[in-house]
Amino acid sequence: MTDIEQYKIKDEPFYSAQGNEVEWYEAAYNKRLPVMVKGPTGCGKSRFIEHMAWKLDKPLITVACNEDMTASDLVGRYLLDADGTRWLDGPLTIAARIGAICYLDEVVEARQDTTVIIHPLTDHRRTLPLEKKGELIEAHPDFQLVISYNPGYQSLMKDLKQSTKQRFVAMDFDYAPAALEASIIAKETGIDEDTAAKLVQVGETARNLKGHGLDEGISTRLMVYAANLIDAGMSANEACKMAMVRPITDDADIRSTLDHAIDAVFG
Repeated sequence: MTDIEQYKIKDEPFYSAQGNEVEWYEAAYNKRLPVMVKGPTGCGKSRFIEHMAWKLDKPLITVACNEDMTASDLVGRYLLDADGTRWLDGPLTIAARIGAICYLDEVVEARQDTTVIIHPLTDHRRTLPLEKKGELIEAHPDFQLVISYNPGYQSLMKDLKQSTKQRFVAMDFDYAPAALEASIIAKETGIDEDTAAKLVQVGETARNLKGHGLDEGISTRLMVYAANLIDAGMSANEACKMAMVRPITDDADIRSTLDHAIDAVFG
């Protein structure tokens, strides 16, 4: 028997709401509607889902999707052991059985033939067929499916099918307004508000370069990393370059532009 408690989040994950997203999610959960959270990398999508699972006191099972993930990785497979073969449930199957929130992070990275298996769980059927086992699971009444999706990376090769998208209600996420983002960074790391505000200022410079040499701007997550390095004793200039510039680009001109912006902000 699966221990539900092991999937529950014990301590409240810090999350600062930007709007009505908490109420919207609660409404969707109350009706067990499948939810798609959309937004750029590192803007707080995963943290939000963790916060809501904690707030609702529901178990959360998170799957980091990737292009090599197979249907068996999600639903389960037979394994060989000393006594022969035994079935091992995958994370999606466990979630459906115990009534957890199953969060498929960056689902667009998964192969389309893999994502098709979630379809019966996202409509009136709320079932999961285990074809290899010959079992049809009826999802627990508390089960909910949540996926995250970064529209900035969509392409002809990596996008969700309309037949998948239209099975979800969707919530848009973006980076927080500057003052709130600085407050989040300060709360998350313990650095002072003034330094946090300067990190946001640098971050906004990079975000303005999106589509002009950068595929993605500097995320809130990277700003938090920089703040942690500063808190560890590194100079602000070095911390910004290490955490906020070097991870996002190898282009010498863009690096130079952002390095100059850091020097201008921090002196």
